[in-house]
Amino acid sequence: MTNRISLKRVAEILALIVLFLLPGRVIAINHLPQEDTLIDRLQELPGVLSVERLPAGQFNDKYLLVIEQPLDHRNPSAGSFGQRVFLMNVSFDRPTVMVTEGYGAAYAQNPRYREEISRLFNTNIVFVEHRYFLESTPKDAGWEYLTAQNSAYDLHRVREIFGTYYNNKWIATGISKGGQTALLYTAYFPDDVDITVPYVAPLCKGREDGRHEPFLSKFAGTKEERSRLENFQRDVLIRRAELQPKFDSLCSARNYKFTLPNSHIYDYSVLEFPFAFWQWGSPIGDVPAPGAPANEVFKYWMKISSPDYFVRESSTTSFFVQAYRELGYYGYDTKPFRGLLSVKNAKGYLGTIFVPDDAKFRFDKGLYRKLKRFVAKTDNKMMFIYGEFDPWSAVKVNEPKNENVVLFVEPKGSHRARISTLPQDMKKEAVDLLKTWLEE
Repeated sequence: MTNRISLKRVAEILALIVLFLLPGRVIAINHLPQEDTLIDRLQELPGVLSVERLPAGQFNDKYLLVIEQPLDHRNPSAGSFGQRVFLMNVSFDRPTVMVTEGYGAAYAQNPRYREEISRLFNTNIVFVEHRYFLESTPKDAGWEYLTAQNSAYDLHRVREIFGTYYNNKWIATGISKGGQTALLYTAYFPDDVDITVPYVAPLCKGREDGRHEPFLSKFAGTKEERSRLENFQRDVLIRRAELQPKFDSLCSARNYKFTLPNSHIYDYSVLEFPFAFWQWGSPIGDVPAPGAPANEVFKYWMKISSPDYFVRESSTTSFFVQAYRELGYYGYDTKPFRGLLSVKNAKGYLGTIFVPDDAKFRFDKGLYRKLKRFVAKTDNKMMFIYGEFDPWSAVKVNEPKNENVVLFVEPKGSHRARISTLPQDMKKEAVDLLKTWLEE
């Protein structure tokens, strides 16, 4: 009886071993010691100041790290700051997506967060908050260290640190300014990543680039739709006496502080309206007709183009400093509204409204030239996603005669354009191409 029971136990153990060695079980076995030791491994990495385990959500492990970065990578003696980085771990043998966020990273803490490419290909994520935003803002440091080059070196340092364990392919990706950051990071360090996927990433050539205004007046939407938006703007300006008190009351109730009088901010909120409308793909049928009730007009105007965008200091001040200095931005066309505006013109508004006096650097066109040349000649695999009617598509990268670089433009799409929003045939082409690149 004893021998028979022992043989049975042996058979059971062998069966379990076979079960766990089946495909799909190997990762689970490999993960067991990894889960217990990964936090210790992370704490031992160079430059890591702290590690905190987070609810993992869709991943095996998730951690919040603070990494020490030089304020100036060319001059380490200038000091340092802590940069917030999230690690979402699937397995050491999977590809890794580096999300090059252009702003703050707070939303990455949500247990349900998962970036699109990571979801498609079951990759790890290293999510990097941009310097000078939220928890990655240096204390008592001047604006001189907020440069594209320093942000690229931040990402390179993160890549070197995590490359210790993640040796499969790396994909850099980001949305909007984050997509722009992915592009410039790849341009500075082309050997760091195998694939770059910038979403709706602008490439501006000037502080007020000049290409957005004709895009809005001649290309976005249909002629009838553009006329409807301009008529709405004109109606709001004509009815200033009726609407300005509502505008002032809202600004006072919400304690908005501006660098200009409310009457000027009123104008800028009207000038911003078509850009904001097309950027987020708002339904044209919702735009009130001229002469609609004042409350209806005001409510819709505030929904699309609220004055909170123009406040003196905000969480996006650092972005405006970068736009003013080297990333570039857009201007406003005031000609259709002559005689209706309280401002003479909108030239120079970026510095007047958004940029602190101690951050008014001369605009450097060098970054634009560097990125344009890089896209034209790069050997890196790059995929750009844009929305056709997104005003930022006015300054999209030019599709080069370069087989390594592809553009997908969502028809009638907005700033929300992603691989998942592309038409089915275009989506399949994009996913298949990424799969091919990952398997090369």
